[in-house]
Amino acid sequence: MGGNRFFTESFGTVQTKVPIRRLSGEGGPAKVCGVEKQAIRNARPSWTRGKAGAMLNRISHGVRRTGSRLADGLITLPIARWTWRSLADDAFAGELADFRPADRDAVRDMMSGRYLLASKLVETGGTSPFAVEIEHLDWWHNLHSFSWLRHFRDVTDMGERRFARTLVLDWIGRDGKWRKDSWTVQLTAQRVLNWLRHLPLLLEGATPEQAKTIQRVIGTQVQSLKLRGLLASEPADSLFAAIAVLAAEYFEQGEKSDLPGKVEQLNRLLANQLDENGLHLSRNSKLQLQLLVELVSVRRVAGSIKSEAANELGAQIDRMHESLDALTLSSGEPAFFNGTGHLPHDVLIAIQSNGPNRKRRSSLLGGYGILRNGDAVVIADTGLLPPAGLDGERHASALAIEFSHGSELIFGSCGPAPSDLPASKALFRQGIAHSGPTINDEDLPGTGNPQVQLDAGDHLISMTSAGYGKRFGVELERRVTLLSGGTTLVGQDRMMGKGTPSGVLAARFHLAPGVLVRRNNNEDMVRLVLPNGQVWSFLWEGAECHEEESVRQSAYLGFHKTRQLVLETEVAADREIAWIFTLEQ
Repeated sequence: MGGNRFFTESFGTVQTKVPIRRLSGEGGPAKVCGVEKQAIRNARPSWTRGKAGAMLNRISHGVRRTGSRLADGLITLPIARWTWRSLADDAFAGELADFRPADRDAVRDMMSGRYLLASKLVETGGTSPFAVEIEHLDWWHNLHSFSWLRHFRDVTDMGERRFARTLVLDWIGRDGKWRKDSWTVQLTAQRVLNWLRHLPLLLEGATPEQAKTIQRVIGTQVQSLKLRGLLASEPADSLFAAIAVLAAEYFEQGEKSDLPGKVEQLNRLLANQLDENGLHLSRNSKLQLQLLVELVSVRRVAGSIKSEAANELGAQIDRMHESLDALTLSSGEPAFFNGTGHLPHDVLIAIQSNGPNRKRRSSLLGGYGILRNGDAVVIADTGLLPPAGLDGERHASALAIEFSHGSELIFGSCGPAPSDLPASKALFRQGIAHSGPTINDEDLPGTGNPQVQLDAGDHLISMTSAGYGKRFGVELERRVTLLSGGTTLVGQDRMMGKGTPSGVLAARFHLAPGVLVRRNNNEDMVRLVLPNGQVWSFLWEGAECHEEESVRQSAYLGFHKTRQLVLETEVAADREIAWIFTLEQ
């Protein structure tokens, strides 16, 4: 079965150890029957909708991306990089706000050669972490972005402060001159922002030559971002660059005459990449949080400029907070859609505490349908396709849902592939890795204009997809309703004939880690025992039910071996699978 194949190909390839190798050289709402309903309408121009528009959009983006990469290649040539250094004579002073929590134990661990980054522990044996190569991209990115400097924020011991400065100087010695991997636009911007957040830590106690070196390298990186941010082939990279350039302009000593212009530029870029609700058009909550980490820090900087652009920037950041909160389950984790996995909970809480008051309600947002009733949350993906250039993390999760009650996730998606298993990336993007309907284990295509309706009063969402019409002769409709204060979830998956029906429909429910499955003698009911002791009953009709192995992948918690419930039936016009999860009182 598809689930068994997924389990074998993913969980069976887990690496238990991370290899470390030394580097040998250089390192609008409508009224229906008196009930207010909403429908997702794509805010993009009509010419971008449909297959022809999508193809034109992608070709246009491909041309722009190629041109941007060629231009970036030119300005990163040695003769062009010389101009970065020649313009990098400005000094910086002050301290950018950092709202992320610090961990005193992390300082002790790093000084002992133990680097726990992105929940991956690497022991360097006293060697500089920049002198080892690690096959875990998230760990490497955390190291080179210097996000871990926040743990040294409150230290007073001169030895510990000197250790942090030594690591910065060590990076400068190895990577201070441009390198393709460690000087990507996003990584450079995050590094600049983290150094600006901790300038006193890096400069106080440094020798004049060390302070001059740190200032010069900050300036060089800022100059590179001013040029490369405008030419970035990835739209999100331009955002990160604009945030860093704004912060650097504010903390640069001397006249800050261009600060209002930097605020306007950032506000304009952000408006182009957010929908009307404040969700990034990539539909990726991980990227949403990454951007908010930086935007929350520079919000006060922008607020120092009394302008319409600064006010609108603040309003856009508020909408981003609200969108991220809407896509967070009651268990505290975001829905695992479109490349989003487990996010560091302490950072998520700290950043969101700087946003507006929460608005917990059923809604439609950025191609997602959210149902909230009592202690339960359902988040559904309608299959909205991100625009070209922002679809790099798109998963085949059309009509898939995730369900939580209280602090417990009940079922969801398998998660994005672990960064140390890049070969599994395509596997985790498949439809069978999500709690949604598929036919013959083939992915249900997304669309630029999903058909969805929300009845917020009855906590009901209805989604329809024509993606299987040509291949299997049916369209799919999924209706999901939260009843009884969130203690009952009812669903119907209906097939509507659009040709000659064929194939096998499977509706999957990937259970959360720790959920136990109890079923006696193939009876027509399954009991699920949650880690908190709650028991949920699962009943169905119109299909055969069986249990398979599955996984839940988290970048911060690793692989969890889990189970999945699979409902299967032959594809036929007007056939329906009905299912229900209900809490036993």
